[in-house]
Amino acid sequence: MQFEMLYSKIHRARVSDANLEYVGSITIEKSLAQSAKLKEGMKVDVLNINNGERFSTYVIYGDKEGEICINGAAARKAQVGDIVIIVAYAILQESECEAFKPTIVQVDAQQNNKILYIS
Repeated sequence: MQFEMLYSKIHRARVSDANLEYVGSITIEKSLAQSAKLKEGMKVDVLNINNGERFSTYVIYGDKEGEICINGAAARKAQVGDIVIIVAYAILQESECEAFKPTIVQVDAQQNNKILYIS
């Protein structure tokens, strides 16, 4: 049997930009994304704390420090300054579930999404 389990998340990041004209995705600063073990092109869910919106998209790496940019149609679901949780899942065999530990990256939304800790 297989289970869809939490793989990683970036917890309570602040949206730094929203670009309606871009062709989809979420741009995450490369080092921040890699700290959360998110790969470019990986599917993620974005949970908007401010308005309750939840949507799926895919990751692209960005170069700007602390960047979290909602692109394309999803830019209608988040505004600059909104707090979001970015979540990725993995399919695990039942035997893998107990030993697997997801990566949780807590950031400081007040300080340009600076990583506070990784667990």
